[in-house]
Amino acid sequence: MNKENSHRKVGLLPIGSLMAKVLILGSIPGDKSIAMQQYYAHPRNRFWDIIAEGLQVELPQHYHMKVELLLQHHIALWDVAHQAERKGSLDSAIRHVVPNHLDHFIENHPSLCAIAFNGNKAKEIYQRHFNKRQGIHYFELPSTSPANASYSLERLYNSWKPLFEVL
Repeated sequence: MNKENSHRKVGLLPIGSLMAKVLILGSIPGDKSIAMQQYYAHPRNRFWDIIAEGLQVELPQHYHMKVELLLQHHIALWDVAHQAERKGSLDSAIRHVVPNHLDHFIENHPSLCAIAFNGNKAKEIYQRHFNKRQGIHYFELPSTSPANASYSLERLYNSWKPLFEVL
């Protein structure tokens, strides 16, 4: 394996039912998430805390219950990038993106009324590969990553709060 391919990351399958109203898009999972095959698996990532707070429920402890929580509330979850080169887990290191088939996903989820970007990199990759669609509201949200340390959990939640009003 050459050095370039050793940093090739492949994302996870989407989570979501055909009834999904909101699609939350990250850039591509970090190393911990890829290793565990779980979205937002890094213990300091605040994604699941924000979801629980926004839905006003107690945060489930087990991943399969977290996934079920998303499905019950018509939230889909995926990443803009299917694969990319990245040394480590920082979004700033992402290179050579191969996007997911988001157009197909959106077309096959007619209840979608909102797409939210979990961080600027997700938005940038989306804008590079896709066009915004009429009838869908787009939310550009601060990243829940621990690398976004300038945002406290409260400030992060307040930024994400408008997304939950769509549900």
